[in-house]
Amino acid sequence: MFLRTIAFSAFLLLTAVVAPLFAQEPPPLRAKEKKAQIIARLESAIPRLQAEGLVPGLSIALLQGGEPVWLRGFGVKSAQTKEPVAANTVFDAASLSKPVFAYAVLKLVDAGRLDLDAPLTRYLPGPYDVGDDARLGQITARHVLSHTPGFPNWRRRGGPLTIHFPPGERFSYSGEGFVYLSKVVERITGEPFNDFMKKTVFDPLGMVDSSYVWREGYVAQAAHNHSALGMPTGQNRSTEPNAAASLRTTAPDYARFLSAVMKGTGLKPATRRLFFTPQIRVSESGTNNTMRAPEKLSPTLSWGLGWGLQTTSDGTAFWHWGDNGNTKAYIVAYEKQRFGMVIFTNGANGLSIAPEIVAEALGGAQPALAWLKYESYRAPSRTLVKNILAAGAGSALREYREWRKGREAKALLNEAQMNRLGYDLKNAKRLKDAIEVFKLNVEDYPQSSNAWDSLGEACLDDGDREAALRHYQRAVELDPKMESAIEALKKLREKK
Repeated sequence: MFLRTIAFSAFLLLTAVVAPLFAQEPPPLRAKEKKAQIIARLESAIPRLQAEGLVPGLSIALLQGGEPVWLRGFGVKSAQTKEPVAANTVFDAASLSKPVFAYAVLKLVDAGRLDLDAPLTRYLPGPYDVGDDARLGQITARHVLSHTPGFPNWRRRGGPLTIHFPPGERFSYSGEGFVYLSKVVERITGEPFNDFMKKTVFDPLGMVDSSYVWREGYVAQAAHNHSALGMPTGQNRSTEPNAAASLRTTAPDYARFLSAVMKGTGLKPATRRLFFTPQIRVSESGTNNTMRAPEKLSPTLSWGLGWGLQTTSDGTAFWHWGDNGNTKAYIVAYEKQRFGMVIFTNGANGLSIAPEIVAEALGGAQPALAWLKYESYRAPSRTLVKNILAAGAGSALREYREWRKGREAKALLNEAQMNRLGYDLKNAKRLKDAIEVFKLNVEDYPQSSNAWDSLGEACLDDGDREAALRHYQRAVELDPKMESAIEALKKLREKK
């Protein structure tokens, strides 16, 4: 399955040759280039990128003049069944759910049923999971759509929802805000969320394969998600609608939506402009700013109502990404040129190949992709993954140990990357390989309770209870409050 052993010395030579293509000046915006030329490049590049990035399936749409002009599936819906991705293959849109909901909210604004700047408590009175925090009464739809309500992205499971800063003060990406606004919309309309979205967006735009709740027809139509190792992990058949994350759709359907956004279909001109009017500049450090104010704001990136905005010499582009773990998605489009694209993938590595696909399709500077900080498929960690899959962890890690001698720390895998790789292998039932990875992690980070806890978990799954006991004990010695290790030790001692 796209596997070959790649020596790390050869990897360095490869990146020295290939990386400058994207590290130097980006190609010019291709808005006036002929469709056939763009398609030829993509049909050549995408299969190669999928193979090198371990991305089993991908669906893409290209828009020119505000209209979809090319729709294409690549790869397979499932690495197990090998069924090819078709034009109507359904993908998990993840956070690309948010702009579609934002469009529906603006239609309510046009209808006079919702005021963007009125406190949402006017429409949904009573408590909402934040205790007696009076700042709830300051949150508006504008705050939610621009990610400035003060909420975290997601609360801890089973925990309360917290407002971390005064609404409107700064950008901090929040799915919780969209869920809150969806409850407001349900109260205003008196309709279940997905019914409202179907009537307001899907039916008018002809998005026949789109839904925020799972359909039985998706069992055959939807792609399966895949881990970073390219292993199938199921279809995520959640039945509860979530305005921030649960949309299932196809590239053709989302292209229709993108076309409507470009043209302003269904919205008053002044309301449509709000999509592309910067509401807040984002932090250069990234998406999460709940605990502290940004030290430096991005000169090129801001947030409108539902969309990220990037401003370069080519003008303003609106964009968004989707990440539900083992599925990734991305869209970017230029308002003035009416030129853009949609990418859906069914793998955890989907955004590792997105910069190259966008460069081939659209060109132009893409600061948004850099801001997201997704690891490239050419990164040392990804090379290590492919070596392990091809030759096993013993051989691959020996090679990695030699390769890293004398190299700068920034070129090496850090604790979190190695831990994630170990869990990917463990979840793929490659327990011996996972144990070797976790052993290297505790060797490199002997004071990390989490590294020892992970090693203990893998050893326990492999049936080595004595080793698991030792590793869990070490984790608790380093962190006496580590609940997972404490609970595991308790169970081990009871059984012993």
